[in-house]
Amino acid sequence: MCVYEYHAVKDRKIRGMCLGGNEKNRNIQKKHKYFSFKPPRNRQKVVICPAAPWVAVAIVGMKKQVAMEMSFEERAGLCALNRIFGFEPKVGLRLVEESGGAEEVFRKPEEAGRILGLCSRLRFAPLITGSAFESAAMELEALERDGCRFVGIGEKGYPALLMECEDPPLGLYYKGVSPPEDVFDGLPQIAVVGTRGLTYYGKDWCQRIVKAMSCSKIRPLIVSGLALGVDVTAHRVALDEGLPTVAVMATGIDDIYPSRNRDVGEAIASTQGCALVTDYPPGTGAVRINFLRRNRIIAGICRATVLVESKVRGGGMMTARLAASYGRDVYALPGRIDDPVSQGCNLLIRENVAEQIGDLGELVAKLGLGRAGMSLKSDFKEEVESCYRGRMPDDEYEDIVRLACLIKSHRGVSVDELCQKLKWTYSRVSRLATTLECDGFITIDLLQHCHAQTQCPARAVP
Repeated sequence: MCVYEYHAVKDRKIRGMCLGGNEKNRNIQKKHKYFSFKPPRNRQKVVICPAAPWVAVAIVGMKKQVAMEMSFEERAGLCALNRIFGFEPKVGLRLVEESGGAEEVFRKPEEAGRILGLCSRLRFAPLITGSAFESAAMELEALERDGCRFVGIGEKGYPALLMECEDPPLGLYYKGVSPPEDVFDGLPQIAVVGTRGLTYYGKDWCQRIVKAMSCSKIRPLIVSGLALGVDVTAHRVALDEGLPTVAVMATGIDDIYPSRNRDVGEAIASTQGCALVTDYPPGTGAVRINFLRRNRIIAGICRATVLVESKVRGGGMMTARLAASYGRDVYALPGRIDDPVSQGCNLLIRENVAEQIGDLGELVAKLGLGRAGMSLKSDFKEEVESCYRGRMPDDEYEDIVRLACLIKSHRGVSVDELCQKLKWTYSRVSRLATTLECDGFITIDLLQHCHAQTQCPARAVP
């Protein structure tokens, strides 16, 4: 972002002098001396998005507010261009910038062809037509009837952090009971992402991380992708704990994918402060390549990304690397070196791309949320104690609590390993572990590995 100071106001155009920013921003300042929008007071400072320098963001204290009032025609133009340049947002942004607005692109298509250059002209110019603009205008009207909305870049409700990226989408589709400007206004946005093949360990830590943020002094907005595994777990816990959450989808706003997460998507759309978000037009189905754009938006929206579990290649890894490329903080949950779903996290930690997650209170503090108001580590132990207190002799009660805590802190520990750690006989460990399994505190797989349940039976949802 680049800061300018107003020196004169004339004919709704502001002449500014660059006060700061990188070399790219200074080059933009040399090229663009005037910016058209309804001006605030003289000498007020503004921020110019380097990807879209025609958009002025006024600074009022420490709060960013979009100063440009967008007409229906301009929004329709951005909507149409978003359909055309969805996978090439930089090209679309340059076209809008040099044409003087999205509406102007469709008013002078021959000029747009000149701006695009030969290669891009052959590819995109035939798509820039009056019918494309009219179709987008009809789409905006249909969205309003369905309780959805399209927000163009620079418009009120468009995420400010996303505008700081070099390749932000030209617009976003919203669905929710809260206005778009209320969803991203004032709350820090934290992404929680990871693998679809979530393990017991990953699910447990995903729940604990989101719960810790819900207990923090500053409650954030949880952003994820509504996929199976880490994504839907983060959304569910956020809803349960009263945290606002946004699901960024790789489909149209009218298609919740996967269908088994439809209940979560509908709950998000009907909860205050939450929303479904996508940059794909209605009617877009789930195509593998579409998830690349979704990951880019998740990384761009958020100030920090938390990677819970991921293989070396996957959507979560892509989101984390994109976040790092945008200069955002990345945190990763370490795991066993022989566990495929932890290898991605371990790699990012080893490469110093991500910071290792350890103490939850420390993580919450580093995220800028203040320290967590309560400890979440004792919940499991307290549930076990309350379940067996008075039900068995004192020595056996102490043993089963000790065993449960050991299983909780050692993911996938085998019965043989428990015997070695506790110096107990196999029959003793097996008997107490079976008791814990029957009461729903742990599970024991076919290889005799023990896993603590992520949700205690007293609070389990049938």
